[in-house]
Amino acid sequence: MSRRYSSRLLATVGMAGMLAFSMPAGFAKEGTGAKDVLAISSFSGAFLAARAAEADNDLDSAISYYERALTYQPDNRAIQQSLLLALISQGRFEAALPHAQALKSVPEVERFSRLGLAVDALRKEQFADAENWLKLVLESDLDRLITEVMTAWAKAGQGETEAALADLEKLEGPEWYGLFLRYHRALMAAQKGLDDRAGEEFEALVKAPAAGSAAPDTYMRAAEAYAAWLASRGERDKALAALNESEEFITGRAATEMLRETIRSGGKVEPLIADPRAGAAEILLNIATALNRGGGEPFVKLYLNYALALQPDSDDVLIQLASVAEQQSEPEQAIAYYERIEADSPWRRLAELQTGLNLADLDRHDEAVAFLDAAVAKDPDDMRAYLSLGRVHAVRKDYRAAADVFDRAVARLKDPQREDYAIYYQRGIAYERLKEWDKAEPNFHKALELYPDQPQVLNYLGYSWVDMNIKLEEGLALIRRAVELRPNDGYIVDSLGWAHYRLGSYEEATRELERAVSLRPDDPVLNDHLGDAYWRVGRRLEATFQWSHARDLDPEPDLLAEVEKKLKDGLPKAEVRKLAEAATPETAVTDGSTPAVGDRAAADAPAVQEPAPSSEATGAGAAYVIKPGETLWSIAVDQLGNGERFREILAINPALRRNPDLLRAGQEIRLPE
Repeated sequence: MSRRYSSRLLATVGMAGMLAFSMPAGFAKEGTGAKDVLAISSFSGAFLAARAAEADNDLDSAISYYERALTYQPDNRAIQQSLLLALISQGRFEAALPHAQALKSVPEVERFSRLGLAVDALRKEQFADAENWLKLVLESDLDRLITEVMTAWAKAGQGETEAALADLEKLEGPEWYGLFLRYHRALMAAQKGLDDRAGEEFEALVKAPAAGSAAPDTYMRAAEAYAAWLASRGERDKALAALNESEEFITGRAATEMLRETIRSGGKVEPLIADPRAGAAEILLNIATALNRGGGEPFVKLYLNYALALQPDSDDVLIQLASVAEQQSEPEQAIAYYERIEADSPWRRLAELQTGLNLADLDRHDEAVAFLDAAVAKDPDDMRAYLSLGRVHAVRKDYRAAADVFDRAVARLKDPQREDYAIYYQRGIAYERLKEWDKAEPNFHKALELYPDQPQVLNYLGYSWVDMNIKLEEGLALIRRAVELRPNDGYIVDSLGWAHYRLGSYEEATRELERAVSLRPDDPVLNDHLGDAYWRVGRRLEATFQWSHARDLDPEPDLLAEVEKKLKDGLPKAEVRKLAEAATPETAVTDGSTPAVGDRAAADAPAVQEPAPSSEATGAGAAYVIKPGETLWSIAVDQLGNGERFREILAINPALRRNPDLLRAGQEIRLPE
């Protein structure tokens, strides 16, 4: 689902919705050739037009209308504030400065007006002036962190690095301050050449990944800054080790991969922060990326554009702005940011690939395919290009073309590595959509071979099994493991709920599906699933509500037809396929041909000979007491070294086969030898 730009920051009065009901006096349409705009003849008309444009995420028009409103009321602070924030959000920093000056003494807006003036002073290296502008009357915890870190960088710019470090050492605040403060102390010490202090701060930071949970991007940038600093000192092996350790926190990050390749190849590694201006821009970038994960989207563009004003050529900031534009369904704006990435930048390749994807989002699919085909030809060993091209075909539901692209990619992989799991994963999806499960399943297994416990792959394979009513207990185990790894991923939690539903455990399904919808309330599939579960447990009114909600969330045509039928007729009587009926499907293949459709998923599964279950535990193996939160899969991994051996646990504990989900802490089971 696309994210619309929220006008909460820019709003002083929530009046935009009035335009949906009437066209106020003073409005008249004017044809411009490109699109219609409103001719304004009153302050209220200009204000309402601005708010309407803002609600439609048309900030350029909103700016024009706010400027028109100011011609009627030049001293209107609310309009000045809205105009200031709209200009900054659009990257028009110079045009915003006069409004920042006008609002510099208004406490309610100085967090943006004085911050803008401080940014202007910092970029001119007027560090003392910047310190003055960063003194605010009203400050939230977030404001205080930003102003204090930027003040420290302003002091460093005046040669007072020791005092700046001391200030950051003394700054108290919420627990989440710790990551940002230690990171900027490390950067400041490194930039000043205080190597012992920098090493101490960096080392302590990367050894505490739990602190990065509030701001994962900042934690990874800190690890990358540490590796770059080590490499610049000639400690390349230690730098690579630091990157490897950090990747246990986030895997596959483009910046990490590019830095690793530069270090491995012996290339020159530039410091992440070269001067105090870059340090001040860094905290703005850090806060923006953290907010972008936590629902603070209206602030994100503001802080990123402040950072861009300090570092107009920062690839890191441009990439983030492009990413935000993509989130807000502004592919043309994203392409414009990518075009600003220089040809010799390490980010240029990624910018090209993302440009191709944005062309597809503009429904310029033929152009996107041609663009990405050229990108593949330019570097046929770059798996990212195949992934991008395959995605464009998949968006068009041309899964045959997508599968062909991934086949070409696999043919280039002579020695697949962990990061190549995505090629096999996406190829598996393409073949699954083509209903060629015998080709799809081996790709999922290969992906898990390369990247064991990859949550998305576990989820997709497990969900596919459950959805096809085969290997239900194995599928359930895979999904439960995926949920353990990604407990806040609504789609994965939905898979677990749907697995319980397919097994007839409707109460359990309802609990999980309610949680899934709370995590992803805007997804029609999840709401439809919850409606089904409510119906099965007798909550018919709530089921109808969920189906109606799913219908209103713009579902795919097939799902829409299903939902409308359920709204009319309800669900038929349940026919649940139990675990014992589906766990080990027989495969009748006598001539080497492909198994029948209902049995194909078993063809490539690991061969585990299961003894016939008895009515009681066989007594084989050792006793084991289940710990809180454990599943059969996690026990098999921890105790037997292979998650797939959960089948052996089931084989010698027949009671579990009746419902392997009812594990409880303190329960005793037997483990195989």
